[in-house]
Amino acid sequence: MLTWETLRDVNCGRLENAADGWGAVSSAADAGRDRVNAEMITKLEKSQESESATAATRRLRRLNENFDYTHTECGLIRTTLNSLAFELRAQQQKLSQALEDAAALGFSVRADGGVTYPAGGKSLLDGSLAPGGTVMGTTTPFTARPSADGGLPTRDGTGLQTPNPHYAKAEAIADSIARAVHEANEIDGRFNRALAQLKAQPGLKVDKAAWTDAAKDAEAVRGVAQDYLRADVPEDKSPAERKAWWDSLTAEQRQEYMATYPDVIGNLDGVPAAVRDEANRDNLQLLIGKLEGEDGEKAKTQLAGLKEIDHQMTVNMEKRLGYGLDAGERKPPPMYLLGIGDAGRGRAIVSFGNPDTSRNVSAYVPGLGTALDEDFAKNDLKRARDTAIGAQKYDQSSASIVWLGYDAPQIGPDAETILGNADVMSADDAEEGAPAYNQFMDGLGVTNENDDPHLTAIGHSYGSRTVGAATQEAGGIPGADDIILLGSPGVGVDRAEDLGVGKDHVYVGAADNDPVSMLPSKQEAAVGGLGTISGGPVVGYILGDIADQGDDDIWFGKDPASEAFGARRFAVDDGPRPIIDGEGPTPAHSNYFNPDKDQESWDNISRLVSGHGGITREEYR
Repeated sequence: MLTWETLRDVNCGRLENAADGWGAVSSAADAGRDRVNAEMITKLEKSQESESATAATRRLRRLNENFDYTHTECGLIRTTLNSLAFELRAQQQKLSQALEDAAALGFSVRADGGVTYPAGGKSLLDGSLAPGGTVMGTTTPFTARPSADGGLPTRDGTGLQTPNPHYAKAEAIADSIARAVHEANEIDGRFNRALAQLKAQPGLKVDKAAWTDAAKDAEAVRGVAQDYLRADVPEDKSPAERKAWWDSLTAEQRQEYMATYPDVIGNLDGVPAAVRDEANRDNLQLLIGKLEGEDGEKAKTQLAGLKEIDHQMTVNMEKRLGYGLDAGERKPPPMYLLGIGDAGRGRAIVSFGNPDTSRNVSAYVPGLGTALDEDFAKNDLKRARDTAIGAQKYDQSSASIVWLGYDAPQIGPDAETILGNADVMSADDAEEGAPAYNQFMDGLGVTNENDDPHLTAIGHSYGSRTVGAATQEAGGIPGADDIILLGSPGVGVDRAEDLGVGKDHVYVGAADNDPVSMLPSKQEAAVGGLGTISGGPVVGYILGDIADQGDDDIWFGKDPASEAFGARRFAVDDGPRPIIDGEGPTPAHSNYFNPDKDQESWDNISRLVSGHGGITREEYR
């Protein structure tokens, strides 16, 4: 147990020096990881093609993961020690002030924390000088105060409060000392437990169990760190203010934030893309480790999605090096992980191309049924990658992003059910996701290095309703030059000019066989009754079984592909017919980004996001 004397004498500078040592190891591991990637794995893969080279590459990747693990764990130790010094120093300052007050009043402080004060004032019993005494401090008000020397210094012979004016001052000083010592002991115990947990198993193998343990370590360190570091992160500030904060940090401070709070830094709009990518790659491994240790369907689903994203990053790197490319396949743009998390139905923001250096940047919002799962990692990432590849045909300085920064509505256990699903048919998820999307877009503009970057907001399916909601926030979508709506069930407004970018900068792709873009209006649905795509009013509406009200309305307002809405409709393939062509209820809904299934739509999107223009037009509905 700490006493006030040991608390006074604690050398917090030595704790910080030790933290610097662990920080140096963490930084060395980080540099080692980069060197293995750049100077060993990359060069080996470029120069050698053999079984031995493949085996060597595999072992180097394991070494790379060892460096990654070392970087993470040593960074956590550094933060733990720095946080310990930070919290103890605060208690030292409280103690120091109490000791200074005691000295200034001529009081003395005993080894047990009691404060001795001199005689003063007059006794109410006989008018004599009220005696001095010693008072013990307490950390809890309204409880019996510990006695000193077996007496009751708060009383004189009358049983009344002592008239000695020094008593109240001594009592306050004693309480300050007691509180500082009590808090210091609590801090000491808390950090002792946290440091005891930061131990690795012997050996060089970093497996799933190691990352699961690392995830627990990170959670423990964040728990004990409390106000250290995290309190200074400007999470409630604008992206511009966050960028200014990040730019103001030293290299050592940045490393500490990255090691301890990769989940925070990696998802902080306004922080540069390369920094977010590095933080999120570290956090990805921690999240995988965390979910490996959890049960439940949500954990399993998100774990599959995270593992597939991890796999996609490895494949992307290999293809950029020229390995695993199919005949005629172009090397993909570099992959940046701009956001990752397990909140809600999961969060993932992935860019193909550097959004900070590219002149043209698009951010696509997915919709119906999207969540952090294996399907998202395979299909939605591909849509962003295909868009980036297409845009770079026209302008190499282009990046494309898929933004899953909100909870999209789910279709439900019956994959055919759309109408009648309260989540899908409500605008609530879109309205809740809109502020986050706008903040992300604001961050893109803040960190982009070009004077006037060309930003495109893309909404697919229900995601177009989210984009529509974002345009209605104060100021609209920050920096957006163009808006593309694909397979839209409506955007919540009735005119393209209400989206804030000018109607000539609103573009719509709507396949004639896409039932989501032809959902009946609420009035039409009321007439036809709610049902499923395969047997209810959606198919009936498309085939003409339900009377068209003649108002060009669909579920969330005016049909964006109608002349009444006033956007520019570009040509897309009609796509397979629902059910009839044997590809399911909504096959045409998923083809807009796909160069193999809808070349014309893909090329039009590519032209638009690259700022190239020259799209092929299609008549209004």
